[in-house]
Amino acid sequence: MAPSTPSTPHRSDSGSPAPTAAPPGSYTIEDVVPGVKIFVDKPLPNGTTEQRKAEILSSRAKPPPSAFAPKPPADAPPPDPRDDTEYYVHYVEFNKRLDEWVGGSRLVLDREMEWPKPKDEGKKKDKSGKATPGKAAVDSPRPSLLKKAATKAAMAATSKDSVGKRKAKADPDEEDEEDEEDEIDLTASNPQAAPPVFSKKQEIEKLRTSGSMTQSHSEISRVKNLDKLQIGKHQVEAWYFSPYPIEYAHLPVLYLCEFCLLYYPSFTQLKRHRTKCTLYHPPGNEIYRSGNVSFWEIDGRRQRTWCRNLCLLSKCFLDHKTLYYDVDPFMYYCMTVKDEYGYHLIGYFSKEKESAEGYNVACILTLPQHQRKGYGRVLIEFSYELSKVEGKLGSPEKPLSDLGLLSYRAYWQEEIVKLLVNSHDEITLDEIAQKTSITHGDIMHTCQALQMIKYYKGSHIIHLTDAVLEQHHKTQAKQRTSIDPSQLRWKPPVFSRAQLAFGF
Repeated sequence: MAPSTPSTPHRSDSGSPAPTAAPPGSYTIEDVVPGVKIFVDKPLPNGTTEQRKAEILSSRAKPPPSAFAPKPPADAPPPDPRDDTEYYVHYVEFNKRLDEWVGGSRLVLDREMEWPKPKDEGKKKDKSGKATPGKAAVDSPRPSLLKKAATKAAMAATSKDSVGKRKAKADPDEEDEEDEEDEIDLTASNPQAAPPVFSKKQEIEKLRTSGSMTQSHSEISRVKNLDKLQIGKHQVEAWYFSPYPIEYAHLPVLYLCEFCLLYYPSFTQLKRHRTKCTLYHPPGNEIYRSGNVSFWEIDGRRQRTWCRNLCLLSKCFLDHKTLYYDVDPFMYYCMTVKDEYGYHLIGYFSKEKESAEGYNVACILTLPQHQRKGYGRVLIEFSYELSKVEGKLGSPEKPLSDLGLLSYRAYWQEEIVKLLVNSHDEITLDEIAQKTSITHGDIMHTCQALQMIKYYKGSHIIHLTDAVLEQHHKTQAKQRTSIDPSQLRWKPPVFSRAQLAFGF
């Protein structure tokens, strides 16, 4: 058991506290402040427990039990007093969607703890402009002082979060970084300068360890405020923060009507609502039906409440993407699967009514309970079918989320390789773009990632490698749902100036 005396972290040569603190076994719960890294007991699905290193992002007093929460059994053990304070942790080397609130009893105090690295505030500039070491910003390394400084820094970082940003601008990534990725230099003919072969396994591992691709490391995102969502017969865990009303933040489960997407704190209220709700499909026009799969077109201006509820739901699974009130500028295309109870929402993508950049998708999401079933590819394929009807080239809005980028890369690769395999004559880049509605930049980005661009007789050509062909044959052998263009009943909507004047 850890002693009750406060620990004293080691000091570096400059007088500032070093990243590591006192020897293991000398920590107390008072030493745990935002910014430190500590081991946390993580329950595993097989019933065992694993100790994982995690960073403390925030802390709070344990919220009082909700009136709708189930009462604990009479023979339940008494609550641990250490759980009166909860800590929001990010597991190091794991995706940030696994972040969670944990009680103090799950913190491992008998293992080494890392303190946040001190900022270089002790350097002063002399008259010549050179930096000279000065007095350390922190004179005393006592945990109480570190706790005050860390809490102040966390509050300052949280205050910088902006809630009023529009959809794409809410992404913390810098646009310049994405633009640099999209620019492809074809002047270099040196084979050694070619990019490494795209590996899906390496890409998935990168996503697992580094978090969302749209996440900026310099930005502290909001703390996740929901735990679980009950959508029809499926119960899913929320991944990210969503601006639901604050009174629903600490509920064990938030219940959603899977047809109108209204939310309730208890199953009793949801059950009462279902006796009155007459909606059994998204409130829009059905523009596609093939078998039990349908697509619905919904105007964000006409169905504002439903679309706001959809954005609230999608924000639980999209990091820094859309906000619930800014729905007027978008059309929503929802994919549903029909059974005897109605049309169940599988996923959706939104599209700007007037996109200056020519994007054909703003946000795209497959609900977690329906992922890994091929529905994400169907959504992407349908968005390009709409672009073909419009006679335009389309590309998703940048930056993409982590899972979205994986799905798009797979779709671009499959469509480009399929067209090249079935083409018996030479085909140009423009012809590929016109037949697939994929932009030139996305085509070149995909071909370069697959090492399909070769320099031959003074010009660049697209060459199919054996590895790409082998992967293509494996993909084509799978049976999955795809879009039948003959079942699409849709004309591109035309909006007047008054209809494009957005307001609330």
